[in-house]
Amino acid sequence: MPRFSALSNERLGECDFRLQRLFREVIRHFDCVVLCGHRNRAEQERAFSEGTSKVGWPKSKHNKYPSHAVDVAPYDMPPVGPVNWQDRERMTFFAGFVLATAKQLGINIRWGGDWDRDTQVRDNRFDDLVHYELVEE
Repeated sequence: MPRFSALSNERLGECDFRLQRLFREVIRHFDCVVLCGHRNRAEQERAFSEGTSKVGWPKSKHNKYPSHAVDVAPYDMPPVGPVNWQDRERMTFFAGFVLATAKQLGINIRWGGDWDRDTQVRDNRFDDLVHYELVEE
């Protein structure tokens, strides 16, 4: 059974308990890595200036503490390496697993590959395929 590294555990520990619960269930079935939990001001401004985030400090759900967003990617199989950033299909497959698991757990989330949550991924204007965030409704 896969398990998180110490660094992934540390990053996940910066997140809201619901995201922790979700991804502790996901890792039992699907090997993945936590790339980012909470972002401080400098990290958020860097993400914004590099174009990997559409919002500056403090508007991202990553900026809350505990974080209401987490970036998680599926591990790939060798020889590609730990994460294949070009494999949109794998990211989408993983997201489907995460979204289904969240639904089973009663955790309301949004995926960065379907911001409007209409299940149509081609209408997305900004893809952040590793991003998952809590939705408060």
